[in-house]
Amino acid sequence: MLRRMILAGLGGAVLLPRAGLAAAGFPAFLARLQARARAAGIPDAVIQATTAGLVPNQQVLTLDHHQPEFTLTWAQYSSRVLSQARIDAGRQKYQATQTLLAAITSRYGVSADVMLGIWGLETNFGANQGDFNVIDALTTLAWDRGSAYFGNEAIKAMRIVALGDAPVANLLGSYAGAMGQPQFMPSTYLSTAVSFSGQGAPDIWGSDADALASMANYLAKAGWQTDAPSSEPVLAPASLGPAQTGRQTLRSLAYWQAQGVQRLPGAAPLPAATPAALLLPDGAGGQAFLVYANFSAIRRYNPSDYYALAVGALGRLILA
Repeated sequence: MLRRMILAGLGGAVLLPRAGLAAAGFPAFLARLQARARAAGIPDAVIQATTAGLVPNQQVLTLDHHQPEFTLTWAQYSSRVLSQARIDAGRQKYQATQTLLAAITSRYGVSADVMLGIWGLETNFGANQGDFNVIDALTTLAWDRGSAYFGNEAIKAMRIVALGDAPVANLLGSYAGAMGQPQFMPSTYLSTAVSFSGQGAPDIWGSDADALASMANYLAKAGWQTDAPSSEPVLAPASLGPAQTGRQTLRSLAYWQAQGVQRLPGAAPLPAATPAALLLPDGAGGQAFLVYANFSAIRRYNPSDYYALAVGALGRLILA
């Protein structure tokens, strides 16, 4: 996981690797990575099974080189990720997993809405997990970028195989190496993924229970506060502009209400002293949100204000 680089993009023309690296240099790089894996205790049989015959994955290179370089407003971003189709799919998933979600909430203290929000944004509730061989993708990125991070993640993925948690064929994910329904990087899988039943290795690809419990465990370890919101839409007066707001500007809920911020009907009761920040993602005149401590826990999952706001919004819309 991240946690995490926000990687996106669609295919285009195949490019040669950056930084002047020639494809002929890949075998030497791969030999060094294999030596590092061996030094980390990965058995030779696993190293050979996962890396023998690898060549740079041109589709990974194309996607990585063609990431879009434009900036969306919150209104544009939210209209894309909070589609009615996604909300409807989330409501169907909620009906199918309501009992499971309640059990996970009981164990980890993480509410169903945030799990549904992350699940929907990451993989459209498990439907779009990616079909790249994770070790192949990570090795390609490690070589092309000269990245120790991606090289380390490739070795962590080999460790998953060595532990017997998943065969190589099951290690599928995004072109950036994020795996399964929660889109965990291999290191996050090793530190955080759980088997909800307590039996066998965590199956974050095929098991809704393991995927959701692993998300909840991640948030719990990130400091999730039970029975507290992450964010909520509010009405803010035009006099409150970006210079007075932002994630780092923490004040009490009572302070914001004294400044004219109005919570909407149905908002959860909160103590007046609750620390909160006011976000105006599109500036004065756009949507306004109060964000709380749990907002930071979601940002540990993906360090984007838009993402964390969308997680909260999607969860609320699904359960509305």
